[in-house]
Amino acid sequence: MNARSQPPTAVPGLPADMHRVHVVLADDHSLVRAGLRRLLELIDGVSVVGEVGDGRTLLRLLDDVPADVVLLDVEMPGMNGLEVLRRLRRAYPAVPVLMVSMHEEVATVARALRIGARGFLLKTARPEELERAVRAVHRGQRYLSESLSAAEVQAELDRIEAEEGDPLSRLTDRQREVLQLIGEGYGTRAIAERMFVSVKTVETHRAALLQRLGVRDVIGLVKTAIRLGLVRV
Repeated sequence: MNARSQPPTAVPGLPADMHRVHVVLADDHSLVRAGLRRLLELIDGVSVVGEVGDGRTLLRLLDDVPADVVLLDVEMPGMNGLEVLRRLRRAYPAVPVLMVSMHEEVATVARALRIGARGFLLKTARPEELERAVRAVHRGQRYLSESLSAAEVQAELDRIEAEEGDPLSRLTDRQREVLQLIGEGYGTRAIAERMFVSVKTVETHRAALLQRLGVRDVIGLVKTAIRLGLVRV
């Protein structure tokens, strides 16, 4: 799979070495997507080539649409942005991802960077910061919103490393998905229906989660999902 299978289109009036930056948006709130799209289309040399409301659609879209930068919301139902990010890094390692979020918890920012995000932009940022963020990650640079402390984020990254990594990295894709859905309050049958698997399969994943995460019951799994940032309360 190659999300950059087509060459970028040159922009009239710009120097020959400057090309359009093709951006794909992923956010489950249509008004947010519309606002981001409008701001991006005001930036010289930037084109929005696709927008989606969930992670699975994003992964399918990138099979067909060339993207130079992906703007990805952290908080999405079903498969949250961090899980989508993990899958993007495997499928499209060359495409930089800029995470966007209303929340500025240092742990979430650090976890996103550790998984492979190139930048983290708060939705409370000034509009002009969006251009700086997109251009920075497109150049291969790390970008953090101005209101975030780089020192605090690095300290959290160091702490995660000292604890032998992110607990979520020890889970399979399906296990992380089940954990998020449990955290969102779905029961076994509802999870099976959403994931198009059998109830027995969900029960197997749940048992594996209890063992790998060292918790005793579903309440413990819910608390873990919240603590690891898979769901918000």
